[in-house]
Amino acid sequence: MTEAREQAEYLLSATAVRERCGVLLAAAERGATAQFRVAPERLPDVARLVADVTRRRYPNLVVPPHSRWRHFTAGGVERAALVAPGADPAEMARARIDLAIVSVLLDAGAGPRWRYRERETGQVLTRSEGLAVASLRAMEGGLFSTDPANPWRADASKLAAITPEALGEALQHGPGNELAGLGGRATLMQRLGAVAASAPTLFGREGRLGRLYDYWLPRRANLQAPQILHDLLRAFGAIWPGRLTLGGMKLGDCWPHRAIPGDGLVPLHKLSQWLAYSLIEPLAEAGFAITELDGLTGLAEYRNGGLFVDGGVLVPRDPELIRRSLNPASEPVVEWRALTIALLDRFAPLVRHELQLDATAFPLASMLEGGSWGAGRELAFARRPDGSPPLTIVSDGTLF
Repeated sequence: MTEAREQAEYLLSATAVRERCGVLLAAAERGATAQFRVAPERLPDVARLVADVTRRRYPNLVVPPHSRWRHFTAGGVERAALVAPGADPAEMARARIDLAIVSVLLDAGAGPRWRYRERETGQVLTRSEGLAVASLRAMEGGLFSTDPANPWRADASKLAAITPEALGEALQHGPGNELAGLGGRATLMQRLGAVAASAPTLFGREGRLGRLYDYWLPRRANLQAPQILHDLLRAFGAIWPGRLTLGGMKLGDCWPHRAIPGDGLVPLHKLSQWLAYSLIEPLAEAGFAITELDGLTGLAEYRNGGLFVDGGVLVPRDPELIRRSLNPASEPVVEWRALTIALLDRFAPLVRHELQLDATAFPLASMLEGGSWGAGRELAFARRPDGSPPLTIVSDGTLF
């Protein structure tokens, strides 16, 4: 293996995310970053807020891990029970993996105007919950399946043929109800289909996403969460448009920042880690022992990041930053996201202290769920009527 490929393998890991984001936080604390300064004295107050939100959302303090499955219960409806009715445990796991992958990859920022009106319940849902329910209902209708008798699957040929028009119809995109980045989402589904078709070892001859269940089955007794992430990053690297490559390998959600020595790259892998978290439950329900959950990191997205900006922990050095439209690849956005990941690690013990829980009872994934994501949303709505993030990001539907 060449040196470049070895470096690429490192950057495609949760370890690299944690280490490189830690380097950036240390630089910020030395005053060596151009975009944000850190105000650590604000962390205890924000930790109390997160603890309060956690107690309100989970009064018994039994908090599940952060995952897409929480969003499928929006409005108190247990929609996960709709998936693959009557299937045996293995097929149920495949169907839930199919759904989780498609739903997570469609879960980029929806924009403030978009709403999803669920015909079956009459609920009107927005943002992540709306996209979750919309994707589930789209799968229920067979949008991703080549088998008319079995809609609960996501197959390569059907994914590769998805058009913006078909996806827009399923997600109720239209005049006055525009979904941000629709074209980017459709392209992502098409690329996902192409990748699934090209990797039968992972996805079977039919190129079904849920065949990852069979790929991981030999490791059922001890499947490590960072290994899930590594496999996902290698499997889906080619779906991300316009991303960096190293040694012939696509690096996904990985970006340059001048405060990082050496290759100057900081990996974040937000959607891939969100997906790894979201596959843990269907695999565990199928009898897998998932270990090293805390080997994954926090998520570099605008609710956790917004918590630290709105909470005064991260302070833009240029006050005009919050009034500019920012490209996701720009240094302010990369710095904001990387500092968010590093701060979540530092922040978790403070929240545990407030709740009088240890890391076993309240791992990082539970803090995200309890937690920092919900508190970030609450602060956003308290600061801005539309609940938008403190930084304005020009999304292409493939990152946030």
